[in-house]
Amino acid sequence: MYSPQRRDFVSVTLSPNDGQVYNNSKTLRKQSFWRKWKQLPRLQRSLILFFSVFMLICGIIAYLNLAEQWMTFTEPSIARQWEHSYSKQKLANPAVIPAPKQEDDSHQHGLPEPPPQDLGRRFPNKRGPPLLENRRQKENVIEPKVELGDDKLHEAGKSIISLRGAMMESEHNTDPLPGILQKPTNPVAKVEIEQKQGTGVNSERKKAVIEAFQHAWKGYREFAWGHDELKPISKSFAEWFGLGLTIIDALDTLWILGLKEEFEEAKKWVANELSFEKNVDVNLFESTIRILGGLLSTYHLTGDSIFLEKAKDLGNRLMPAFNTLSHVPFSDVNIGRGVAHPPRWTSDSTVAEVTSIQLEFRELSRLTGDDKFKNAVDSVMKHVHELGGKHEGLVPMFINTNSGQFSHLGVFTLGARADSYYEYLLKQWIQGGKKETNLVEDYISAIEGVKKNLIRKSEPKKLTFVGELSHGHFSPKMDHLVCFLPGTLSLGAHHGLSPEHMELAKALMETCYQMYVQMETGLSPEIVHFNLYPQQSKDVEVKPADRHNLLRPETVESLFYLYRFTKDRKYQDWGWEILKNFNKYTLVPSGGYTSINNVQNPNNPDPRDKMESFFLGETLKYFFLLFSEDFDLINLDKYVFNTEAHPLPVWT
Repeated sequence: MYSPQRRDFVSVTLSPNDGQVYNNSKTLRKQSFWRKWKQLPRLQRSLILFFSVFMLICGIIAYLNLAEQWMTFTEPSIARQWEHSYSKQKLANPAVIPAPKQEDDSHQHGLPEPPPQDLGRRFPNKRGPPLLENRRQKENVIEPKVELGDDKLHEAGKSIISLRGAMMESEHNTDPLPGILQKPTNPVAKVEIEQKQGTGVNSERKKAVIEAFQHAWKGYREFAWGHDELKPISKSFAEWFGLGLTIIDALDTLWILGLKEEFEEAKKWVANELSFEKNVDVNLFESTIRILGGLLSTYHLTGDSIFLEKAKDLGNRLMPAFNTLSHVPFSDVNIGRGVAHPPRWTSDSTVAEVTSIQLEFRELSRLTGDDKFKNAVDSVMKHVHELGGKHEGLVPMFINTNSGQFSHLGVFTLGARADSYYEYLLKQWIQGGKKETNLVEDYISAIEGVKKNLIRKSEPKKLTFVGELSHGHFSPKMDHLVCFLPGTLSLGAHHGLSPEHMELAKALMETCYQMYVQMETGLSPEIVHFNLYPQQSKDVEVKPADRHNLLRPETVESLFYLYRFTKDRKYQDWGWEILKNFNKYTLVPSGGYTSINNVQNPNNPDPRDKMESFFLGETLKYFFLLFSEDFDLINLDKYVFNTEAHPLPVWT
């Protein structure tokens, strides 16, 4: 037998590209990597991509932080640069006050621009609940930023701040005028002399406030007219709602300061240009206190029906916010489409948002005869009054719009997200003729809760301050926003509540003043931490992320109340010191004032290029009223201020 035939095979490998062998080329490696990547499960690929993007973002943030710190060490002294440019300026003649006159353009002079500076990171700077601060603002331009001047005149070795001299007029060109700087009459020096003589002090101080307002208004009118906020350094504007916030917020201030010509121009804009028929989301809280409150206040001061018509239009457009299962309103409303919604990241609203719109909506019902506005906000207060989750009168910071229940329980503060809830308890009671007992009972209970849980004394000066409570742990952290409390306490005492409230108000007023005095610029940071240990030398500590100043009004507001009720002139003197420091470190020569990033560095306060609308609507208004001896100018027995300093009448 023959065995099966054996067959042999030869394997031949044919390589592409003219017989070239495999050489581990990049192309082949990429193809191999891609095949392996596609073989991975979708979940693994998603996780890898997520962590890659996360690490990239962390790297960018770390780079920006390091770059900002490096720039801080490498930037030249702002004082030396500004003195060089300031020596070339020529000051315009001070404005005639109080009767404003149209300035002659032929007398305007150009001003040199301060040297450029990189401001680094932007911090959120919206007033009110910080959840609102994450809203991105649309800006029309992005230009290089410049440093503020250290607005000084040196005389006899002592720095004197010129308020009238700061009112410098400029043409559109920025070339410095040749010649020698002429020293202007210095109103601050004049006030100090008159103070020693005991004559004319507050008259001059009121004039200084008017000039500060005119300087701020000049910048807004020239560079941001009709837009929400002025960016004074870049001479541009920022939009939030696109509704001319600064104009509306400043209407009643213009009237109170007697700036009738500027008021008529603003009124014309409201009548002809202001329209709420816009496809834009607005925040219920901010649009109520700034726009609705400003329009209602101006209607009461002037009697002009155009402001009431605009207020009614806005009020109707805000009502969809209350269309929730719990009747706790959504935070945002599209006033053009009539659709409301919570923030994209949560279904919660802050307690301050939903309980600090009552004064305005109640007054709108009284004026229009339509109870729907009052009923909507009254139901919110009734609901919060009956809710559990409070701690001895103190409320948590958040409330869910779906369930109507408090959320994030166990955290209690009088700062952001909760502050104006306590303020509006008292002010609604006053507004309604002191008839709504639930409101005042909740207010008194809350103040007792503050005294028991949040009040401490610092070391070594024994300053009385208001801290925060988080799940039973006390934190010595106090927001500048809390400085509304001395004024509110004194207002309650004036209206018949416990005299102990007035004593606590005085102690807290001293603390808020020290938050300014203990800073190198004389301006308060956004947040401070108080020292509780005797061995330390300073009462106040400021963290790097908290040392910015936003031109906030709360301390000046409380100084106004304390002076009205005690007639102690030290409160006027404290306010005057603060006003001088605003002019020294935040005034922008071409027009406007800017918030700053660093209150601890007088040589480089690091301007943020933003003038909030509340600087005109609140801060300067309270300065003027603080220095006024006419207590019938916004009589506190006849008017109650909303949380944006817009006075509304007490019901009789």
